[in-house]
Amino acid sequence: MLRKLLQQAPTARRFLSAHSTPPLLNKFSVFSYSYSSSSQSEFPHSNSIEHLEDQSTNTISIDRSGLYNPPEHSHEPSSDSELVKHLKGIIKFRGGPISVAEYMEEVLTNPKAGFYINRDVFGTEGDFITSPEVSQMFGEMVGVWAMCLWEQMGQPKRVNLVELGPGRGTLMADLLRGASKFKNFTESLHIHMVECSPALQKLQHQNLKCVDEDNTSENVEKRITSTLAGAPVSWHAALEQVPSGLPTIIIAHEFYDALPIHQFQRASRGWCEKMVDVTEDSSFRFVLSPQPTPATLYLMKRCKWAVPEEIEKLNQIEVCPKSIDLTQTLAKRIGTDGGGALIIDYGLNGVVSDSLQAIRKHKFVDILDNPGTADLSAYVDFACIRHSAEEASDDVSVHGPITQSQFLGSLGINFRVEALLQNCTDEQAESLRTGYWRLVGEGEAPFWEGPDDQVPIGMGTRYMAMAIVNKKQGVPVPFQ
Repeated sequence: MLRKLLQQAPTARRFLSAHSTPPLLNKFSVFSYSYSSSSQSEFPHSNSIEHLEDQSTNTISIDRSGLYNPPEHSHEPSSDSELVKHLKGIIKFRGGPISVAEYMEEVLTNPKAGFYINRDVFGTEGDFITSPEVSQMFGEMVGVWAMCLWEQMGQPKRVNLVELGPGRGTLMADLLRGASKFKNFTESLHIHMVECSPALQKLQHQNLKCVDEDNTSENVEKRITSTLAGAPVSWHAALEQVPSGLPTIIIAHEFYDALPIHQFQRASRGWCEKMVDVTEDSSFRFVLSPQPTPATLYLMKRCKWAVPEEIEKLNQIEVCPKSIDLTQTLAKRIGTDGGGALIIDYGLNGVVSDSLQAIRKHKFVDILDNPGTADLSAYVDFACIRHSAEEASDDVSVHGPITQSQFLGSLGINFRVEALLQNCTDEQAESLRTGYWRLVGEGEAPFWEGPDDQVPIGMGTRYMAMAIVNKKQGVPVPFQ
């Protein structure tokens, strides 16, 4: 089955040039290269006064200077950005510090100035690189997994295919291209993109080659179709908005790592939550909460799931309530409607201690430095995901985690790269081999002949894959 899927998948339509891709791969990576962006002020520089004449020649003046005009993103520091003012305003209004989770959520998804909201942050022009941007083979292998799960589900005629945090839509586009010859599968799909960024929604619409169908009925929602597979596409701000009642396949690639975390530190009075406050000189700093906080309930739950020896050796613990809640939501849906979820991310199969990091222009920076201009992410606690799913539903089973290298290798990425290498130029072959190593390799690539500061680093063992499926479907590929 796997070899058939890989051999029938269409030949590569998009190759990443080895000379145009960044030297390292992911949110762990530390590398540097140039990036330029223009900065604009928040409001128009002009007076923005328009004069309109009516039929009686009276002049009406309309002042538009107060209308909000989203600025283009700039990595250049400013005296105090709108987001910084907003964060300081929250702390002042509360009369005290805010949690790391609230800080992280505002920095990433604030409706006006959040890191993900108004721009494309992926790829060589952005702030970090993800696996789908490294090679088309990643999305194709995820497509193989989805098709195998669909077969285990009994090949239902209608299926919700959901991606959480789809980025540019590259993974889904490669998945659909790879599966396009398997009409029974693609004709069953209704694609749902869970994305809160208007800018990224537009990119996804473009990359999925979507067309908006004309609809003359006022009360009927406009139908959007991806021409890559002829499947309808819908966008949602949250998983809860995706219609239930159909078998559902959920893909969460590098989604969990961006969910806001709470940090706790061991002190003489016990576990205290780490908070963000403002100093007298108006800069941000970390402080410890004097009293237990609401997130302490999640800390207690996480400690209950761990063995005492695991907790005793730690001085810091990170917990992610939204990860727990999200996992329970999707586990209940899978338990009720059937289907499964694939989670691929970097993290640990155990309690996470101190992993929160900020990346700007492919370099690590201070977490509190110029918020809104750097990506914030943390290790994923895969053991916590397992416990959350099993607690939420008796009708699901959890499999993994296994390394990304094991996952892709078992699905047949070796066969796929061999097939692609037979029909490409020398330059494309070099790009394919480099992309392959980045996806499945461990550590530095042994064959690299370029500059030392651009050695590609393999993601094969840094990233892990986990599946949550309805028990009736058996053990999913390749977790047997």
